[in-house]
Amino acid sequence: MIAVAPEKSVAAFWCLGFGRSPLGKGSCAGWFHFLGKSLADDNPNPSEDTMTLILYAQPYNIDAEGFYFRTADEYAKTLPTIKDSFGQPVEEFEIEFIDGDDINCGLAKAWGLNQANFAAYFYAADTWHDHEKTAFIIAVGECGYDFDPASVSPNDFEVDLYHLDSLKDLAVQFVEDGLLGDIPERLRFYFDYDALARDLGVDYSETRIAGENIIYRCG
Repeated sequence: MIAVAPEKSVAAFWCLGFGRSPLGKGSCAGWFHFLGKSLADDNPNPSEDTMTLILYAQPYNIDAEGFYFRTADEYAKTLPTIKDSFGQPVEEFEIEFIDGDDINCGLAKAWGLNQANFAAYFYAADTWHDHEKTAFIIAVGECGYDFDPASVSPNDFEVDLYHLDSLKDLAVQFVEDGLLGDIPERLRFYFDYDALARDLGVDYSETRIAGENIIYRCG
């Protein structure tokens, strides 16, 4: 399951939640300060830009030339024509990503392209939304999830995603969304968002995908 917004479970403002609460399991202390004293001591539509993907089939046989292809059908039609310098058919290739937008480049890297799975990659690149691709890239590339290319869905992975610039921004969002309880507006001036950000860093990490900063938590 991909979570792209904070869960609405509410924790007391002086302590972090546990389990799948967005607040994780960091320390509770030191978020409020009064006069120095601690109170606690996407692309909405898949393939919207219709950018062409180009892959390259590089033969393991050093006596053969490789070829570029844009679809699984093009690969299947070209494959029987590939012969080595001795006229023998070539059957084994390394599949390389050559051209496409940044999100599909990241998807290809996480996918681990090979002869057995590139057709499924083409399908995912063409039909998945950008936020689903981002979730997959993080789940597989950062969190270490395994997947079956024949049946994978981006909803297979439990990853929390936030399109924010920093953990401090995440801390501010959690406070504004009420995940630390109902904190009166007059008290928020004293709140130590940096301390909360450090605590959130126990469970959350940052990465950049397709030029965008993503804060995430693995399931």
